[in-house]
Amino acid sequence: MIKEFGVLPDGTPVQEITLAKGPLAASILTLGAIIRDLKVDGETVVLGFEDLQSYLDHSPYFGVIAGRCANRIAGGRMTIDGVEYQLDQNEGGKNHLHGGSAGFSRRVWQVEQHDKASVLLKLVSEDGEMGYPGRVEVLVRYTLTGAGALRLKITATTDKTTPVNLTQHAYFNLDGSSTILDHTLEIAAETYLPVDEALIPTGEIRNVAWTPYDFRDGRKLRRKAGEEKVLYDHNFCLADAPRENVEFAAALEDSSGDRRMEIWTTEPGLQLYDAQHMTVPVPGLDRRTYGPHAGLCLEAQRWPDSVNHDGFTPVLLRPSETYTHVTEFRFS
Repeated sequence: MIKEFGVLPDGTPVQEITLAKGPLAASILTLGAIIRDLKVDGETVVLGFEDLQSYLDHSPYFGVIAGRCANRIAGGRMTIDGVEYQLDQNEGGKNHLHGGSAGFSRRVWQVEQHDKASVLLKLVSEDGEMGYPGRVEVLVRYTLTGAGALRLKITATTDKTTPVNLTQHAYFNLDGSSTILDHTLEIAAETYLPVDEALIPTGEIRNVAWTPYDFRDGRKLRRKAGEEKVLYDHNFCLADAPRENVEFAAALEDSSGDRRMEIWTTEPGLQLYDAQHMTVPVPGLDRRTYGPHAGLCLEAQRWPDSVNHDGFTPVLLRPSETYTHVTEFRFS
């Protein structure tokens, strides 16, 4: 089912597509290809809003497809084949974040196909947008499977070499509690990327062993003694390059252990963001208040700032290639 969700200030309508299959129901917006709501057995498991204006004024990227290049690029600067480019510096006027101030999360996508359990959305990003070279065409398909999963498939092509790194930026809370600190998280990563004060990777690839970033055996997100000042806004290294097939990346369980979500992905990185400083001044879904730690993001993607680090994952898309990203959110 498709209905109007609201109208942007420039008069562009935003549509909402409702999907349902088995235990899952999802609401997808054409603005930002946003997952506005995702229900498992009737219970909401993501953060979002009931109205368009709240997304425009207060959303910390709730449920968006972030791009053309998700995460951060230091100084918004990059060099491709000897040519320097300056991107939009939308994070404090210094760094480039999630595609810029008019990135994919702020654009209205076109509905190409839909049925009761899936929707295909399309976006065209022209050469020069936010400083990026090349005209990029992107397709995003959301599918609810009979096995209780939300499957995301993204493909992209370009006419000029450009970085492409897309991610789904949903904030998860599996039991509706005020924080996710008593959720249990497992991440299948031996290493992670330390960051500087601006949350830009330093270039080091560090082992998680004996650090607060070791989630290999699963543990609660609540800080342990001595970890009170730890910030979780880091990339966990799942692989050195994208995989051909989805592989297990992470699992999240609610505080009671009754609901579990597994993330399986082709992507080589997983960004954990625990919304430590989030304060949303308007009500969210089900009139909930979203304060610090109200949800967490597990963003499957290429490693951040890869375009500026030779030892990081490949992120450049060339005209002869097709970017492909598949992530599945499996619920039980």
